[in-house]
Amino acid sequence: MRERAAPRALYLTGPTGSGKSAVALVLAERLGGEILSVDSMQVYRGLDLGTAKPGPAERARVPHHLLDVADLDQPFTAADFVRLARTAAETILGRGRVPIFCGGTGLYFKAWLAGLGDAPAPDPALRAALEATPLPALLEELRAGDPETYARIDRANPRRVVRAVEVLRLSGRPWSAQRAVWRAETGGAVRVFGLRRAPADLRARLDARVEAMFAAGLVEETRRLLERGLAGNRTALQAIGYRQVVEHLRGERGLAETLALVKHKTWQFARRQMTWCRHQLPMHWLDVPPDEPPEVTAERIAAVWHSP
Repeated sequence: MRERAAPRALYLTGPTGSGKSAVALVLAERLGGEILSVDSMQVYRGLDLGTAKPGPAERARVPHHLLDVADLDQPFTAADFVRLARTAAETILGRGRVPIFCGGTGLYFKAWLAGLGDAPAPDPALRAALEATPLPALLEELRAGDPETYARIDRANPRRVVRAVEVLRLSGRPWSAQRAVWRAETGGAVRVFGLRRAPADLRARLDARVEAMFAAGLVEETRRLLERGLAGNRTALQAIGYRQVVEHLRGERGLAETLALVKHKTWQFARRQMTWCRHQLPMHWLDVPPDEPPEVTAERIAAVWHSP
């Protein structure tokens, strides 16, 4: 990999379990970069095992940013991400290094690359009322008032649906009409590299990852987090793994059933991530064979990134 005279950002995403973190580490070491986490759950202190947060060894290899920046009792939004990411990216570029945006939260990539739009701020009273409304009723309101958002939103995610209806009611305008234009500060045309694996390979990797999380102590970690207020943070509690373990700790299901459910939910989430990225980001996909080392994948990405 040859060096660049003028650093610019590199963007790397893909479904959970696709191997992004390992590839990003190699890219950072070879390109003179630092990793900027694009993950809505890794921002929270204490959410470690269930989010596959980089550990001390990975952080010792390469500087990481936007990990552990919020407590469980703090809300964290896409606007917060953009604010902190801008500071981190400017600092990294100021050192003559490459910001490597790596993670699976597509909404954060979208907010960074396309802007936040002019949607109204949340209204606590309206938000509470919408959260108490059955999801089918919210979806019907969204379908009638904003069919474009209805067609692309994750309809199984109550938080996203509530926000879309909230924007519709507060502004009288569809959320889809309030998206900002592409931001010039990203340097014009942008490619987001995406790792794509065969379904059988990805599912096997996800199952092994979930089993490793439980073996490493996910149940015990969740128990400690409940003592620190996990149940009061609606966003953090939506993290796959933690929510199901909380239900297990409340006696709603046994451990074996919980493990199987987390595997299933993780697979569903990975598929939604792929669909979202295909429709919302300027993707450059790389098909990754099961036996391809991260070093080879990183070389392939760098070759394209270096090209005009």
